[in-house]
Amino acid sequence: MSGGSAGRKTVSVMRGLMMLCDSCHSQVLLEQLVDHKNFVMDHEALFDTICMGCTDINRPLIDDMLGSSE
Repeated sequence: MSGGSAGRKTVSVMRGLMMLCDSCHSQVLLEQLVDHKNFVMDHEALFDTICMGCTDINRPLIDDMLGSSE
């Protein structure tokens, strides 16, 4: 297994790109959360799907997206 961000894949969200580990990326695809352009419309479903590691890596982006809905 590789460490760091070497194995990370990205998905597009309204505020930029989120880096996901292979497991989370596979789960996002399985749950069909991305469209044909690799864009996630339902970011809340995405946040519920990803692991704590991916949440931590993307924390500034997630906080920005959640803050924009208040």
